[in-house]
Amino acid sequence: MSSLWLRNTAKTFYSDAHALHHNLILALKSCKTTSEIRKIHGQMVKTALDNVPFTLSKLLAVSILDMDYAASIFSYIQTPNLFMFNTMLRGYSISNCPNKALPLFNELRNHGIGLDQFSFITVLKACGRVSEVGVGQGIHGVAVRSGHRVFVDLKNALLRFYCVCKRIEDAHKLFDEFPEGNDLVSWNTLMGGCLSVSQPCLVFGLFWKMCWVGLQASVATVLSLLSAAGDIGNFGVGKCLHGYCIKIGFSFNLNVVTALIDLHAKAGHIYLARQVFDGIAEKDVVLWNCLIGNYARNGMVGEAVTLLKQMSLQGMKPNSSTWSGLLSACPASGSIQVVRHVASFVEEQKLQLDVVLGTALVDVYAKCGFLDEAMDIFERMDDKDVKAWTAMISGLGVHGQSSNAIRLFNRMEKEGFRPNEVTFLAILMACSHGGFVIEGMEFFKNMVQEYGFSPQVEHYGCLIDLLGRAGMLHEANKLIKSLSIKGDATAWRTLLSACRIYGDVKLGQRVKDVLNSIYTEHPTDSLLISSTYAVAGRINDFTRMQEMKQTNVKVENSGANETEGESMVKEVGLSRVEIDN
Repeated sequence: MSSLWLRNTAKTFYSDAHALHHNLILALKSCKTTSEIRKIHGQMVKTALDNVPFTLSKLLAVSILDMDYAASIFSYIQTPNLFMFNTMLRGYSISNCPNKALPLFNELRNHGIGLDQFSFITVLKACGRVSEVGVGQGIHGVAVRSGHRVFVDLKNALLRFYCVCKRIEDAHKLFDEFPEGNDLVSWNTLMGGCLSVSQPCLVFGLFWKMCWVGLQASVATVLSLLSAAGDIGNFGVGKCLHGYCIKIGFSFNLNVVTALIDLHAKAGHIYLARQVFDGIAEKDVVLWNCLIGNYARNGMVGEAVTLLKQMSLQGMKPNSSTWSGLLSACPASGSIQVVRHVASFVEEQKLQLDVVLGTALVDVYAKCGFLDEAMDIFERMDDKDVKAWTAMISGLGVHGQSSNAIRLFNRMEKEGFRPNEVTFLAILMACSHGGFVIEGMEFFKNMVQEYGFSPQVEHYGCLIDLLGRAGMLHEANKLIKSLSIKGDATAWRTLLSACRIYGDVKLGQRVKDVLNSIYTEHPTDSLLISSTYAVAGRINDFTRMQEMKQTNVKVENSGANETEGESMVKEVGLSRVEIDN
């Protein structure tokens, strides 16, 4: 009798435990907030299900909604398995702190657990987000040595990593190593990478090769082609692609239609964009936003507002991207009334100042010179990204508040946001306008050494302008000569402009000679050098030089030797004149 009771009790207990286990798993899948997860976690602790690896893994997978909470759970697991590590890696790779995935990957390797392709895929995504090229290349090496490179998903993750980091040569090399292992995703990823480094012509070359190997284009392929056609500004190619979309049945795909509208608008054929728009019966909010934004960017603010009203009449509710597209035209058109209207609408409807709408308002207020309103919107934003910070820093710098721009940049770093190349360009411009030479040089140094960015022409231009405004003309000259971009006219003209400010005729003439020897003559150069002579009080010398050039006169100095690059001016008794026949 007792043995029968024990058997029945055991069955009941097992049945109840199994039901509880099943119910908790279902409850975890429906969790949307951290508070809901905490309640179920507490129930798991009471029933000791937190010691069951399968249940614990499910809890961890749901908890990556809040990575701090997920990390606290993970820290108490004595022997985490591969699934748990991969879950944490995936969570960090999509969170606001992707850099934390890198030490966790090293910890996984130290545990001696065999890695799978998902371990590599997630950590490579994190490397791409923080532009850790060296670490990503090291992980690539580990993947090759462990034999996981044969997986096409991992190869595509590596391609995506190199493309995101703008290492298109490395991506091409990887792509060509095992061409038989490339699928459609591989081709599309490389096309997207070419677009990211402003090489749209390569996209078409890849497309022809892809067709040659027998692969059918997908929507992603067509979107890359349309974007490339827009970048090169070839209307004929755009029309061919439009016909190709109709031929392969993509002409009613809303993503493709949106790209076609954008392509026609970029080419200046806004009426064709409207025709494509009107030909679609079922429109989504993205399609409306595309045409409204393009109307605004083409200076057709009235048409944009009219289309916005039509959108509302058809029952389509505007979102933050709608207002952002409308606001994009305001700085150029001076339509501050539109900005006020959008801001009032946000207040009346109590719309959330998300990243898109908030950044658009900050940018337009800052560009129109309303810095107090811009800062007010910036501080009220619930979430900020690097674009929002950059817009506010740029606005402060452009309008002469360089000290505030520097303070905001420092605050951005303290709050854990990673500046990008555009952010550094904005802060360098702010330092240039405010004459903060030491700070500007320090920011430039951090950009290269701490963040690993390769300076572009624009960054060097700001640095040269900074040195020039501070009167450090010869330092700026040395900087230009030391660069790999010696052939950039912008940098030399920036230095020539600084020579004008300080009246340095000697250096200014040297810079003018360099410009004449490398580039075709530009009116700006003559204006700058003449102004340089004027500031130095030597406008008569410059006038005589110009007259000599016009009459084909050579002046040979027979007196004191002038330093190379100095202007040679005829003075009575010190030179002789030879006139060519």
